[in-house]
Amino acid sequence: MFALGNPLLDISADVTEEFLKKYDLKANDAILADEKHREMYEDIVANFNVEYVPGGATQNTIRVAQWLIGIPHATTFMGCIGKDDKFGKILEERAQAAGVNVKYQRTDKEPTGTCAVLITDGGKNRSLCAYLAAANCFTKDHLDVPENKELMEKAAFYYISSFPLTVCPEAMLTIAKHSCENNKTFIMNLSAPFLCTVFKEPMMQLMPYVDILFGNESEALTFAKEHNFKTEDVKEITRKLSSLPKQNGSRARTVIITQGSDPTIVMHNGEITEYPVIHLEEKDIVDTNGAGDAFVGGFLAQFVQGRSLKESICCGNYAANLIIQRSGCLLPEKCTFTVVNPCF
Repeated sequence: MFALGNPLLDISADVTEEFLKKYDLKANDAILADEKHREMYEDIVANFNVEYVPGGATQNTIRVAQWLIGIPHATTFMGCIGKDDKFGKILEERAQAAGVNVKYQRTDKEPTGTCAVLITDGGKNRSLCAYLAAANCFTKDHLDVPENKELMEKAAFYYISSFPLTVCPEAMLTIAKHSCENNKTFIMNLSAPFLCTVFKEPMMQLMPYVDILFGNESEALTFAKEHNFKTEDVKEITRKLSSLPKQNGSRARTVIITQGSDPTIVMHNGEITEYPVIHLEEKDIVDTNGAGDAFVGGFLAQFVQGRSLKESICCGNYAANLIIQRSGCLLPEKCTFTVVNPCF
């Protein structure tokens, strides 16, 4: 499996509602930092207990998938980090230790990117504010390096969140077209509501190549409003997403929409199915950051090995449930998931 994304180091902290209001942030949202957030990162470090955790949505997903697959270098990840800086070294060391084959592009123009992960309401809510920095410097040229091109071309599955739409949609489109032309599987995530609006045009250039589409209910609702679906029913939105024009007509698009503690809605081969999540008491929730990334990682770990859709959803639930009981998207040493575990 080959993946492209924005490698970031998460700066995670439990903060107050007042802190969110100070920087005009919402409890459950994901945005890019702008001028008014410039002082926020130092503010977090100065006034709250901070934890540094390797992050970036796609990189989180790939680390989880790699951990579950258990075969070294079953996954390759590309993105841009700062040249020879501390945070970049932490990211690379953690990814390599997890068995991911990281092939970062490096730049001396910017430091490695960071993301403020602001936890509120006892871990149930999280607000993400990303300062892309070096991640914003990724270029398609990195895919043209012979060694990297070989890695891309030999993959059978491709996963990219929508966050790189703000960085290098050209690279995303190159990967998507290669996948389609070679009858491989291209997987994408809606990732954040603002991407469905501000980056609507490049997202829709990619959509015809998407074989499997992930998202959560807030992203699905935003997409539906932006594209005039004239419905707020998540099942109907899922159906309409699957029916958008598709370049490779040999298989229908599968759409998977998560809804937090409510059942996951899946549109597959013309049928809508609801899959319940694993129940978890509120007292056991530590941090919801990375739960969606982990769900996708769990799903992909089974799907790329030829497991059924149900088994893949089951593993996604396992991974998400595990991550929300931990601080950040950090994994234990041992994996206890087996495909024979009861899950529904």
